[in-house]
Amino acid sequence: MSVLPSWLDPEVILRGMGAWAIAAVCAIIFAECGLLVGFFFPGDSLLFTAGLFISTGAIQTPLWLACVLFTVCAFAGNVCGYWIGAKAGPALFNKPDSKLFKREYVEKTHDFFDRYGARAIVLARFVPIVRTFITATAGVGRMNAKRFFVYSAIGGLLWATGVTILGYFLGQIEFVRNNIEAMAILIVLVSIIPIIIEMIRARREKKHLTQAAAEEAAEITDRL
Repeated sequence: MSVLPSWLDPEVILRGMGAWAIAAVCAIIFAECGLLVGFFFPGDSLLFTAGLFISTGAIQTPLWLACVLFTVCAFAGNVCGYWIGAKAGPALFNKPDSKLFKREYVEKTHDFFDRYGARAIVLARFVPIVRTFITATAGVGRMNAKRFFVYSAIGGLLWATGVTILGYFLGQIEFVRNNIEAMAILIVLVSIIPIIIEMIRARREKKHLTQAAAEEAAEITDRL
C-alpha cells in the first residue's frame, strides 16, 4: 500500500498517463522547479521511476531523449520561477500577514548564496521544497541572472539527467523492479540528507560561535 496519495504516487502517475507519461513528467518537473504551488510534487522519485520504466520498456521513449526533455523543463522552470520572483515576488514577500511568502525567506536565500556561492544553486536541486522556493527568492533578491541561470543549467543537468539515469540502470536489477514503491521512498529519504547535514553543520557553527563569544566576554571581564 502506498504511503502517498495515488495522485502523487510516481508509479500511478506514469502508468495512468500511458503514452503521455513523458509529457506528464515534463509538466510536473517544470511546475516543481518554477511554480511556487509545485513544491509538493515528487520530483526525485518521479524522475527515478521514469528512468526505471524506460529500462523495462514500460515507457518507449529513448533514455537520451527523456533526459534532454527533463533537463530542459527543469531549467525552463527555474527561468520562469526567477522572473516570477523578480516581478511579483516583492509584493508577495512584503505582505505582513503572509504565512507562505515571508521576507525572511529572501534574507535567508541571500545568506545561503553568500555562504555557499555557486554550489548552493546546484545543491538546491537535490533538496525537495528548497528547489522550488530558492528560485523565486533568488528572483526577489535580484540575484545576478546570468550567474543564476548558468548554475541552474548545471544543477538541472545533474539532477534531472542524473536521477533518471540512476533509475534506468538500477531498474535493470530484478529486486529494484519488484520494489518500485520502496525505491521511490528511498530516493525521497536520500534527497533530504542535505537538509540534515546542513542542520547539523549549522548547529555546530552556532555552538562554536557561542563558545567564542563566551571566551571573548571572559577575556574582557578579566581585563576589567
